[in-house]
This record gives sequence, C-alpha cells and structure tokens, in this order.
Amino acid sequence: MQKMKWNKKKVHVFPFLVILLLVFITFSTLHNGSTIGQIHESPDHIHQVEASLAIYVKPNLSSHLNKSQEVLDRFSRCNSTTEYTGRKIARRGDSKSSVRQRVSAKSCDVFSGRWVFDNASYPLYNEADCPYMSDQLACNKHGRTDLGYQHWRWQPHDCNLKRWNVKEMWEKLRGKRLMFVGDSLNRGQWISMVCLLQSEIPSDKRSMSPNAHLTVFRAEEYNATIEFLWAPLLVESNSDDPVNHRLDERIIRPDSVMKHASLWEHADILVFNTYLWWRQGPVKLLWTDEENGACEKLDGQEAMELAMGSWADWVSSKVDPLKKRIFFVTMSPTHLWSREWNPGNEGNCYGEKDPIDFEGYWGSGSDLPTMSSVENILSSLNSKVSVLNVTQLSEYRKDGHPSIFRKFWEPLRPEQLSNPSSYSDCIHWCLPGVPDTWNELLFHFL
Repeated sequence: MQKMKWNKKKVHVFPFLVILLLVFITFSTLHNGSTIGQIHESPDHIHQVEASLAIYVKPNLSSHLNKSQEVLDRFSRCNSTTEYTGRKIARRGDSKSSVRQRVSAKSCDVFSGRWVFDNASYPLYNEADCPYMSDQLACNKHGRTDLGYQHWRWQPHDCNLKRWNVKEMWEKLRGKRLMFVGDSLNRGQWISMVCLLQSEIPSDKRSMSPNAHLTVFRAEEYNATIEFLWAPLLVESNSDDPVNHRLDERIIRPDSVMKHASLWEHADILVFNTYLWWRQGPVKLLWTDEENGACEKLDGQEAMELAMGSWADWVSSKVDPLKKRIFFVTMSPTHLWSREWNPGNEGNCYGEKDPIDFEGYWGSGSDLPTMSSVENILSSLNSKVSVLNVTQLSEYRKDGHPSIFRKFWEPLRPEQLSNPSSYSDCIHWCLPGVPDTWNELLFHFL
C-alpha cells in the first residue's frame, strides 16, 4: 500500500537525495576544516587545550588527614605501578604575575660576583671549635691539609655583602624559630649556621636535641632556636627517615606536604631547598586519595614540579609575609666531571684546590631545565618567597667539596681505596666553606 501511495503522488525522489548529499558534503567540509585548523594551531594554543583537558588535584586538603591513611615510611610499597596519568596540582591563591620579591633588588645583584682570597677575615669560625660539626663535612679532621678552601670570600661586582655580625644575627633571631627544611645540603647549611652562632652562647645556656626528623639547637638567653627538618622531597615520602632513607624504590605523595608542614608551619623564618634527590631516577606517585596502593611512575624533574606545586600551594594559602619569612635556596651544584672545567682530564673534584675563575661557568652539576621550572613556580608566589640564588656562585667552587676527606658510613672496598677519585664526595661541602656564604646571604636579607 505504501509503495502504491508514493507512486500515485509522483514524489520526486532524485532531487531530495541531491539535497541530502549537498548537506552531507557541506557538513564534512566544515568539520574537516575545523580539524585542519586545529592541526595548524600554534603550539601555545595546543598546550592550552591540553591544559584544559588535564585533571587537576587539590593538594594539602585537611580532610585527607582524617582518613585512615597509612603514613609512608621505608617499608611502604606500591601494590601496582602504571604510567603517569597526567594529573596536575591545582594551587590555591595561584597568581600569574611574574613579579615577586627579588632579594637582589635592594641595591645590586649580590649573586653576581667573584671569589676573593681573604685569609685575614676567613674562615668565620674554626672547624675544631664547633662541637656540632658533622663528620660528613669536617674535612680537616678527616685528613685534608690544604685549607685554602676556608679562606675564600664572595665579592659581588657592584656592592658589598653586609658584614657578618654574630650579635646582630642573634638579635634578629631573638624570640624566633629559624628552621631549615630539606635534604643533606640544607642540613649542611643548618650546621654552618649553628657553627657561625654557637660561640656567642655559654655552654650551659645552649643545647642540641638528638638527631631526629626535627633537630633543634636552642639558645636560652635569646629564647631562639635554629632547627633542621629532614624533608628531602618536601612532600611526604618513604624517604622521610633522617637515617634510614637509602631505598631502591622512591615513593611520594605528590599532593601533600601536610606531614612536614605540621612541624614547619610554626617557624618564623623558613629556609627551604630540594633538588638532589630528584636526580636519582624515576619516582613513584601515590596520590592521597588512592585507596588500593596503586602508584604511577614519573621521571624526577616532572615529579619535582608536582611536589613544588604542592609546596607552593601551602605558601600561597598559609603564609602572611608580614609575619613569616620564607626563603628558597636554589640548587647546589656538583663537580663530578673535571673535563668540564679542565678539558682532557677525566677526574672529578678530588685534588682541586682553587675555584674556577671563568665567570659564567656552568657545568652539568646544575640542571638548567629544572632551574627554569622552579623559577616559574617561584615567580607565581610574588612577595611571599625570597630566593637565595646560590647556584652560580657555588659553581665556581670545585675546590670546596670533601672529596675523600670525610667519614664514610659504609666500608670502602680495596678497589675504591686504590683509586681515591672513585669514592670522592663531590656533592656536599666542607665546613668552614661555601655554605657559610649562603648564610651570609641569608643574614644580608633578614
């Protein structure tokens, strides 16, 4: 019946099909044009599209603390591991402004200069006179006889650093808590500060708590403390034990600094660092809301950016710059390849006795891409963070490392002993030495 009806009305099917075909062609052309346009979009636009599709995680949520969440420790393991899903940190109070407090803005760039030999004023203290000296940094005690490394003074090009004054520094700290937070390099800066200041305090008016997650030097008459908090990755990790932290698998909670922040949030002056531990291979991410112990795997630099984002979120949302001073110390360079400053030589810092005198020198011990990513994060914090840019000035000091003149915690093998450069420590710094200058810079801006 339907067929007969259509024939009877003589409906013209062909023109109708033509119209449908034209509509289809028009739609396809528009769709393909849109796709081609996307292909030829600028890279910046493509990145914006990718960013808009990313999953952003709110970090440092107090509600996470109420969950029966297992605290990461050296016994923690991932139940499974997958590739990184691309989650990002969504920071509260995030500012896109590139203007921030630059500690060099007072008169000149104190981070640009040269090292001057000065055996009249330096060192600022004697290694043997500091009862809190670390065996990892006491180079003279462990056999280093060339003491030139102790006599170098940092001289900015166009101004002078404020002259170190022990009494004035203690007055700045009166009634305050100064806390260094980070890894063993920041611990070295903390020991340097204690050694710079302890001689002013009578022995019965000072004390040092035992080595722990948080170690405290206390000066009674100033009601002040100089503290060190072991937090090498800033966020919670399975490496947060100050002694037993050498692990094959490094696991972090990339979205939470709350474990450490509960200890650092009451300090008046905070000095942060992080860098070295992110260069030791891939990192496992265990997000706070993950209930099945499933981890994601990510390379060190990108994992560091996530951790720095969570730290920056805490700064943005919790720090009043009128009440709390925050400093961030840039990366401390290593000197592992002497061919970088002495072409043709295949050693390292072992045997080096003088600084590098080539201004603007950069070696592989400073990771410029990582420095750039950290700079971007710090730039968003405006006046809340002051940056101590120690990287370039420390790059020149290939002579300042312990090399073989320190206590090693594991017995050295015969093949190591026969080749001293093979077990040289070209990462940490002898004291007195380079970290004292970092603290002079801190004093300059307090």
